[in-house]
Amino acid sequence: MRIRFLATMIAIAAATMAYPADSPPPLQSTFAFTATVSVGPIMVIDNGPIGQRRFVPITGGTVSGPLLTAKVLEGSGDWQVLRSDGVISVDAKYILETSDGVRLAVFNRGIRVASAAVTARMMRGESVPPSEYYFRTTAEIEAPLGSRYKWLNRTLFIGIAERKSDAAIVHFYQLK
Repeated sequence: MRIRFLATMIAIAAATMAYPADSPPPLQSTFAFTATVSVGPIMVIDNGPIGQRRFVPITGGTVSGPLLTAKVLEGSGDWQVLRSDGVISVDAKYILETSDGVRLAVFNRGIRVASAAVTARMMRGESVPPSEYYFRTTAEIEAPLGSRYKWLNRTLFIGIAERKSDAAIVHFYQLK
């Protein structure tokens, strides 16, 4: 009995010493998958009160990685705002279809920050290394409740993105 009590106390002490009480827990993530999302030409809507509104049609793509394999279905898009400070706010919504035929809804929001020169190069269709700009997203993925993908409904993802002339590539990490 005394050994069990001592073992329990040691386990509690070890758990509470994982990080100091006056600091937040460490952020933990695991690479989940990469989405290569094919896009069509940017459609500029016009300047509004918060910036230039744009729409980027999503024309297909693929998803592959240790936690998910799927294709990106055509017909969705990315609503963007080019803000007066040069930051692009993205709000992409698209549909995935897994290799076993289950459809998933993706809601992916983020920002892309680049200098005016880098943005101009991207707009001309040049390939710009991702080290020259900041492009991060947060995503939620909605799955049917009865499917084997229902775990996605309880998971947040962060994405490190790259912009190509005809695609957005997002490396998604599952937050623990």
